[in-house]
Amino acid sequence: MLQLQQNRSLSEFSTFGIGGPIRYFVEVSTIEEMEEALSLNYPYLIIGKGSNCLFDDLGFDGLAILNKIDFCNWEEDQVSVGSGYSFSLLGVQTARKKLSGLEFASGIPATVGGAVFMNAGANGKETCDSLKSVFYFDGCRKQFLREELVFGYRTSPFQKMRGAILSATFLLTAEETARQNQLQIVERRMKTQPLKEKSIGCVFRNPVGHSAGALIDQCGLKGMNVGGAKISEIHANFIVNVKKASSKDVLELIRLVQEKVFQQTGIELEPEIRLIDANSFSC
Repeated sequence: MLQLQQNRSLSEFSTFGIGGPIRYFVEVSTIEEMEEALSLNYPYLIIGKGSNCLFDDLGFDGLAILNKIDFCNWEEDQVSVGSGYSFSLLGVQTARKKLSGLEFASGIPATVGGAVFMNAGANGKETCDSLKSVFYFDGCRKQFLREELVFGYRTSPFQKMRGAILSATFLLTAEETARQNQLQIVERRMKTQPLKEKSIGCVFRNPVGHSAGALIDQCGLKGMNVGGAKISEIHANFIVNVKKASSKDVLELIRLVQEKVFQQTGIELEPEIRLIDANSFSC
């Protein structure tokens, strides 16, 4: 029997440090516990690493489920992992085994489930590139093969489904330089991203043929702030929480950036992050 908690805050589970109170909270570490949590009659929000989501200051009027399903099973050139497993750690471990396909994952603050859900990507690679299958629950257990799923830039079919990603299997290729490539990616990320500050990763999608960060920088917006939210001076597509920023501060800063970039370039920036408000349902 799951033990629901109260008096928790979404800010505890956000890489941004932003978010209000949760009506109910539970941590699950097995597939069976996830299925039990989803069977409860509450609006639900599944939390992984708490990146790529802007949680509302008003909190969440439902059940927040912290996903800790973190098993990892290896079989030659493929690996099956729980949806709560660290995507960054998986990128390191596969590279150490001289297996290529997930080097880009190293340093991405996401769970495997979150990476599949958002089709996370970097360095020209995406999660779906090495994906073999996904184990899913929407009232009953289902397995989806990669060829059954249509992914796009930071999109997956799971974003329109009601349920939970339970696990994923990745098919990799042998590559002697995998570890070296992975270390180079980490080194580049450390030099070009504000990893020591509170953020939720890239805020805007890259428009076709453009870099969102470069456009924002070109418009002279690095360092611009609203309240405690500020455009990073290291990477312009990051907003950092420098002084107890609220979700309202972040949303206003996003609006201002969109407005100024459009005025100067004619290009409309579309947010990549997800806003989770007090009445959201999540899958």
